[in-house]
Amino acid sequence: MKGARGGVIGVSGPAGGGLMRTRLRLPVVLLSCSLFFLAGFFGSLLFTQDPQVEEEVDLPARRERLLEAAWPEMAYGESGETAPSLIPYQWALVPARVFFVNVTPEGGLCWVVMSSLVAYLVCWWFVVMGRTLVKILSWQPRALYFPQFATSEQCDNIVRIAKARLAPSTLALRKGETTESTKGIRTSSGTFLSAREDPSGTLAEVENKIARATMVPRSHGEPFNILRYEIGQRYASHYDAFDPAQYGPQKSQRVASFLLYLTDVEEGGETMFPYENGENMDIGYDYEKCIGLKVKPRKGDGLLFYSLMINGTIDPTSLHGSCPVIKGEKWVATKWIRDNTI
Repeated sequence: MKGARGGVIGVSGPAGGGLMRTRLRLPVVLLSCSLFFLAGFFGSLLFTQDPQVEEEVDLPARRERLLEAAWPEMAYGESGETAPSLIPYQWALVPARVFFVNVTPEGGLCWVVMSSLVAYLVCWWFVVMGRTLVKILSWQPRALYFPQFATSEQCDNIVRIAKARLAPSTLALRKGETTESTKGIRTSSGTFLSAREDPSGTLAEVENKIARATMVPRSHGEPFNILRYEIGQRYASHYDAFDPAQYGPQKSQRVASFLLYLTDVEEGGETMFPYENGENMDIGYDYEKCIGLKVKPRKGDGLLFYSLMINGTIDPTSLHGSCPVIKGEKWVATKWIRDNTI
């Protein structure tokens, strides 16, 4: 028995030591993981506390105050709303580097992952790409305004790409119309550009952002129509949707339009909605007049309006046009969004 016990003790001694080391290894690893995590977290906090980061943390609040201060200068229709709304409409999931904790103003989420008893600190940042202020300019038609939708650099890139391809703008002709009979309705110059034709990636970035803002996939958007209006040039009131009675059967229909203003305009060049809230619909409106709700172009800002009502019929109040440019030059990128994929 003693020998047996002695044999058991003799055998179990090393095994027991191994078991004890195994039992001790897991808490040590977990403790090490926790220390790695805390050291990285607080270390990153320490190293990122500089004026630039503090400024970035306060950026959304400062931008909101700045934009709210600008609202009195902005037009809105009789059916619109005076106050802006703050909506989150862009989200992205971005992996951070292993063993590196980057504290962003938006925050993040980290896990400790163990593999072969080696601790890895893996972080995934749920980055809010930007909440934006949006203003409902009108409910008839449904029109929304997005301040600072694109950066100044993005706008400049689009203008630079389009300049070399400009040609006189054309019209989709209705039954019985000719190029000669419609001369003067649209006097701008322009070009069509798809995101694939832009090696800088700017159009793809803007296109993705429009898709997130409208909640409509990119595949439903026509190529960008980039337009330039010089002094005296305009676009008389028209509808973006195609009435089958006038244009014939349509395979798909334009549901909405997104206008990105690429430049400021010193005077004139407003986007107008003469029938906003049902105004002017019964007075024999002159399509060449510049009346109704008028939206002044501001570089980087976006305007979204819907051409169709909820039941799919053309919204008569979506009639719109571009007032003549009086001073300066107007550049705008239009994205027409359809009910089917292009």
